Amino acid sequence: MASLAAFEDYTRAQKMAQREYREKMLAGQYPYLPVLDELLVSAETDAQLPLGLLEIPLSRVVGTKTAGRTAAFAANFMPLLSADTEFAAKWCALCAAHVEEGIRDPIRCFEYLGRFYVQEGNKRVSVLKYFGALSISANVTRIVPRWSDTPEVRQYFEFLEAWPVVGAYFLQFTQPGGYVRLQKAMGKAPGERWSDEDRAELRGLYAMLEKAYAAAGGAKRRAAAGDVLLILLRVYPYAQLCAMTGPELEKALKSVWDDVLALENPAPVAVSTKPAPPAEGKLLGRLIPAILAGPEHLKVAFVNERTPQTSSWTSQHEFGRGQLEKTFGSKVTTAAYNGAVPHENDDALVEQAIAEGADVVFTTSPQLAGAALRAAAKHPEVRILNCAMELPYTGIRTYYTRVYEAKFITGAIAGAMAGDDRIGYIASYPIYGVPANINAFALGARMVNPRAKVELSWSCLPGDPMEPFTSRGIAIISGHDSPAIGHPQKEFGTFQRAADGQPVNLAAPFWHWGQFYENVIRTILDGGWQRDKSGKDGRAVSYWWGMNSGVMDVLLSRELPADVQHLAHILREGVISGAVEPFRCRIVGQDGTVRNDGTHSFPPEQIMHMDWLCDAVVGTVPEYDDLADYAKPMYRMQGVHRDRLPPEKGAQL
Repeated sequence: MASLAAFEDYTRAQKMAQREYREKMLAGQYPYLPVLDELLVSAETDAQLPLGLLEIPLSRVVGTKTAGRTAAFAANFMPLLSADTEFAAKWCALCAAHVEEGIRDPIRCFEYLGRFYVQEGNKRVSVLKYFGALSISANVTRIVPRWSDTPEVRQYFEFLEAWPVVGAYFLQFTQPGGYVRLQKAMGKAPGERWSDEDRAELRGLYAMLEKAYAAAGGAKRRAAAGDVLLILLRVYPYAQLCAMTGPELEKALKSVWDDVLALENPAPVAVSTKPAPPAEGKLLGRLIPAILAGPEHLKVAFVNERTPQTSSWTSQHEFGRGQLEKTFGSKVTTAAYNGAVPHENDDALVEQAIAEGADVVFTTSPQLAGAALRAAAKHPEVRILNCAMELPYTGIRTYYTRVYEAKFITGAIAGAMAGDDRIGYIASYPIYGVPANINAFALGARMVNPRAKVELSWSCLPGDPMEPFTSRGIAIISGHDSPAIGHPQKEFGTFQRAADGQPVNLAAPFWHWGQFYENVIRTILDGGWQRDKSGKDGRAVSYWWGMNSGVMDVLLSRELPADVQHLAHILREGVISGAVEPFRCRIVGQDGTVRNDGTHSFPPEQIMHMDWLCDAVVGTVPEYDDLADYAKPMYRMQGVHRDRLPPEKGAQL
């Protein structure tokens, strides 16, 4: 009976192989097992390391070491050869042995880039895969690739760095920083090794998550189960996830599914460049009122890192909050929650705002994105936004303004005022949008003064950013965008050092946060929030509104000469109308590359992610290791080259 049952199993496995073979052929893909020796012909490797006996996941056993048995198996490791062959007889004997007492002999295999290729034991792998086993015992030799800057090799070297701590192969990530974030979520110190109990607990959670993810269509997704686990850990504590039942984990996965979809999209963020238009037509509104109608009343909460008394940034947002109450009267009530400290009380303050009835929550600092995201997963009925540039989280919306438009105008003012053609520029952080601001400023300066050179300094580097300009006698300087607590009140925006050394304000970018918040709330009240939602297509929404929406402007000083004021007004009207586009001109990079021939502008995403400087700028974009310690967390969140960074010890969102 055992032989007959084993023969029936072989017949079913063969049908699975034939189906896999046909599907691969129809898709134009290789239908057999990949051969490691053939893969290594065109690959550069550095070493072979024997790892000894390990328990490895069968899902990662994908091919053979040599070409000898390639045609015997389809790409899913199921047998292709006829049932009357010696191969089939041996397969059936292994099948019967597994049913009676289990397959215990380890296989021999090679591991390369996290996948396993069998040298001895192909039929054992085939039988165990047929029965749905999760793992197999194996003597493993690791083949270490030569370092390259490809995503796959970078991700593999991150795994190698984590191996002494983790000691397991079942985890799989496609996003950088996965092992470090998981280590932190498990409550372990950096470098603290996992115990056998740690691995067993996580293996159980991971297996259950893989099953839930597969049931939700994970096989068709590029994201690995490890990436999904990290998304869940933004919302749920590790211990809570480990205690979940299968149905509870499926429900948790559903709550973050939009963020899972966002990992699939090469452009995970949909950028909104202007507010959604009001509902069109009274007739349409009567026909589908449930779609177009917004709420009759909103309670709007603002969660701030600091207070209006200690931060000009918070003060500006507080002024915007006051404008909401004046504009909408009884339709909108607001509340402010100040003093949020990331990873300490930020979650509690956001939860307090929601508990006290907030329908909309604005978190006004990028560092509060984690608290915003966790609250959004728990309270999908609440609209939650974070003031940051283009974060790929579909549960919240991000918002900022097109500062480069104002910088272009202040750059033109600086160029007109620079008698010696030299202009200083203090940049904040090398994060999204900042290189665009620098370039727009320099292009504005060069537009009115072709000889102008913008000399760059960074406030995020150790030392006094003003010192290079003071020592070199540069009189026209673009400093902090708004007055900073503890700094001379006139050393902001674009200013001029007078003969006596005192600063004279010329112009400064100005955020109309009140207008921005008014636009968002009006969009919600008239139903526009639903109309501009893009999360269903796997993309997050980022509001990036500019001068044509009234949310960004330039303040001009009375000290500015009348002719220069006239120039600024002309440029301002041009930017608002669209007749003037700062980047629609010939642009040459510092390396001599023509970045734009002058026949077009750049799309929003390209401006946001700009990481180069034009040839009118003297200076460079600093690297992560050069930054002052306080600036590094901001860079890890929104740095222009954050994806190139090694994992942070103890990182947390």
